[in-house]
Amino acid sequence: MADEVRREWFDKDYYQVLGVPKNASVAEIKKAYRKLAQQFHPDANPGNADAEERFKEISSAYDVVGDEEKRKSYDEVREMAASGYGPGGVGGQGPSGWPGGPGGFGGPGGVRYETADFDIGDLLRGFGGGGRTRQRQQRPQRGADLETEVEISFDQAMTGTTVPVRISGPAVCHTCHGSGAEPGTRPITCPTCGGSGSVSVNQGFFSMERPCPECRGAGRIIEHPCPTCHGTGAERRTRKFQVKIPVGVKDGARIKLAGRGEPGPAGGQPGDLYVKVRVGRHAVFGRRGDNLTVDLPVSYPEAALGANVEVPTLNGPVTLKVPAGTPNGKTFRVRGKGAPKKGGHGDLLVTVNVDVPGKLSREEKQLLKQLQDAQKDSPRKRMGVA
Repeated sequence: MADEVRREWFDKDYYQVLGVPKNASVAEIKKAYRKLAQQFHPDANPGNADAEERFKEISSAYDVVGDEEKRKSYDEVREMAASGYGPGGVGGQGPSGWPGGPGGFGGPGGVRYETADFDIGDLLRGFGGGGRTRQRQQRPQRGADLETEVEISFDQAMTGTTVPVRISGPAVCHTCHGSGAEPGTRPITCPTCGGSGSVSVNQGFFSMERPCPECRGAGRIIEHPCPTCHGTGAERRTRKFQVKIPVGVKDGARIKLAGRGEPGPAGGQPGDLYVKVRVGRHAVFGRRGDNLTVDLPVSYPEAALGANVEVPTLNGPVTLKVPAGTPNGKTFRVRGKGAPKKGGHGDLLVTVNVDVPGKLSREEKQLLKQLQDAQKDSPRKRMGVA
């Protein structure tokens, strides 16, 4: 493992800090982090030192298990610690040559390792003869993605529309614009670590890295914190957006608004905002992919004798030829009269429903009786019954 490994990785269960299981998905970890961060954010708990410490602990945990590479290294370190490896060892039972093992750091005859963090890659290289220092540039952490939901009508989905969206939560501070510094000032590069966020510490045969004690791993120092966000670069407020819904949007579609999510800490890149679209039902049309569907009632004479009937579409009625002898449930396809899509339209699927009247006049009954008497074959003949 070449990733930077902090000593606290051996001692602190970040999954427990976030309240998620070890096998939690990325989405579950993000959701837990957002919930806890909003609950313990300094803006929501002014003057509460305990909440501020809890917020820092939550942020530290998400910085590790919220990053795919760091999470992999963290899980490996935790397994190593459970097996007796790591700073201080587990009962001093680690194997020889490892921290915590005989002759190693924390083991019998060794020097107990108490620095804040170290790099496993540097540690292993050190045993090969002469450690070398490694500078790792601090990467600004990306902000969390957000998701909201809007509802539009079926007609709006067919023509496209623009809808307002309101998001309440962490946003870029309107006073410092995310820098964390008081207006008229700016953060300075940490003179101790040169902006890398870490410093090298010589430990005998090899060098180890730990977070810079001057900037606490941020790589920069805010000499004059912003009075609004207290140096965090973010504040809680309501943001309003106008979201363009494309023509032909499907129910459940997610529209991405890049950079409209939560701001990244310490000036990091903001996350994205995903707008989930819910499309209402239509009184006449249904939808199947890019095709629209409609149930078309026809009379028994129209189905039996054939007829030209009008069918509703998005752009007004069209004429459909119903052939003689059309059975109930028969579906016809009207090309190009479906939902809008890239490069054109889908089709309209018309399903014939033979309408059976609930009430008949005396004349209608007589005519149907004559038709019944004139029929020679029973429709149940093929079933072997009369």
